[in-house]
Amino acid sequence: MDWLEALQLLRSSSRPGVLATVTAVRGHAPREAGAKMLVGADSAWDSIGGGNLEATVMDRARAMLDAGSTLPESLTFPLNEHAVTRHGKQCCGGVVDVLLEPFLPRPTVAVFGVGHVGHELARILSRLPLRLQLVDSRADQVSPAELSDVTGGSADVHPVHSPVPDSVLGGLPAGSHVLILTHDHAEDFLLCDAALRRGDLGSVGLIGSSAKWSRFRVRLLAEGHAAADVDRISCPIGLPEITGKAPAVIAVSVAARLLQLLASNPED
Repeated sequence: MDWLEALQLLRSSSRPGVLATVTAVRGHAPREAGAKMLVGADSAWDSIGGGNLEATVMDRARAMLDAGSTLPESLTFPLNEHAVTRHGKQCCGGVVDVLLEPFLPRPTVAVFGVGHVGHELARILSRLPLRLQLVDSRADQVSPAELSDVTGGSADVHPVHSPVPDSVLGGLPAGSHVLILTHDHAEDFLLCDAALRRGDLGSVGLIGSSAKWSRFRVRLLAEGHAAADVDRISCPIGLPEITGKAPAVIAVSVAARLLQLLASNPED
């Protein structure tokens, strides 16, 4: 697998990586300018020349991953007998510049229920750099024809039909943002219960009125969830200052609130 295939693999599995590129070579070096290597948390793909150069780049790349760095870095490596690092000497005689570019995983947003509001929300979110899961227990709501205006944007869109949507929620990556907008209050409740049992999601939002949430809250407490955990669910969803009941208005409000959450947690 080359670095480009590996980058696609990391992106599809919501894992970060650092792309290392040889940007300049002066004198003799093991690889030419333009050589690339991708470094993941526990694997690396392709090579920028091996030896001390490559080992040092991998160390720095993994330190960037551990720190959640988002800014690129440029490093310069003299490859001579006088330049000693923890990985020893490399005596090619030249000097190599390497650019390290971190690629954080795209945030995962899962929309459960692709009805009037869910579809409008999907249209907005599909234009953002997200990993967007659209889940519905009704197959026709996530058919290619129904989502033809959603799949051409910047987002990685993954339509999912499941008669048991809460099982899909259980398989989401940690840190995912969940929006519950189904056509069925019973389905909504099961999804809320499943979300609270995860305990590692980025946020959970539920469409509905304050009265609906009051009923749900009592039932969730009765299921044994702690009050502090239950209160992490946002209902009603969206920004309170954006009012209106039209699907497009609700979708804009929900998307705006999601953008606030993503901005406050850029590592998600």
